[in-house]
Amino acid sequence: GLALEPPLDFYDRVQALIRILPEKIDEYQNLLTGNPIWVGRLKGVGILSAADGIALGVTGPPLRASGVDWDLRRDMPYSSYEKFQFKVPISNECDVWARYIIRLEEMRESVKICQQALDGMPDGPIKADSPKVVLPDREKMKTQMESLIYHFKIVTEGFPVPAGEVYQAVESPRGEMGYYVVSDGTAKPYRVHMRNPSFATLQALQVMCEGRMLADVVAVIGSIDIVLGEIDR
Repeated sequence: GLALEPPLDFYDRVQALIRILPEKIDEYQNLLTGNPIWVGRLKGVGILSAADGIALGVTGPPLRASGVDWDLRRDMPYSSYEKFQFKVPISNECDVWARYIIRLEEMRESVKICQQALDGMPDGPIKADSPKVVLPDREKMKTQMESLIYHFKIVTEGFPVPAGEVYQAVESPRGEMGYYVVSDGTAKPYRVHMRNPSFATLQALQVMCEGRMLADVVAVIGSIDIVLGEIDR
């Protein structure tokens, strides 16, 4: 369950989006993939070998474009990904062109995953039934003293977590996004560290740009799709 119920029109809006996405992806691909200028600017540029990618901590599409068949959604499934049918695009070209092609294919696979999730969505409430962790419904707060107390305690104190440590990662659009959390048994974490894919992938920029023209740096940075907020924080 989730912390909140989705908006009333959420499912319809998602369905409307994934209905038009395949056609739009085709349109973008037709505009670019056969364009000789586009091909010439991307092919053979920003080479990142599988060995270098692994050594530098690169994950996600940039690593799969270097021939490494690794995807957390399939290899370490979470959030019911083991129930979905999808393929993991791989390329051995190792260049900016490969990273472009991989992302096109992954957008198509994402549409399939979203459609399967919508089709398999169970009936009933989506919000988790966990009153000590999730804020109770407003209506219950008006009539049930216990719900009012839970609301007050969660808002003012949070909720205690058993002592220990955990690392959980997801396959974000840019690679492995992980969270390492240490609890001392209180409502506040003892330590939290985020493993951001952009921070790790940026390390590979020098390897990919070595010996290239300055203009190629722009294409290479675009192909690894970094977010500066993940890096300078």
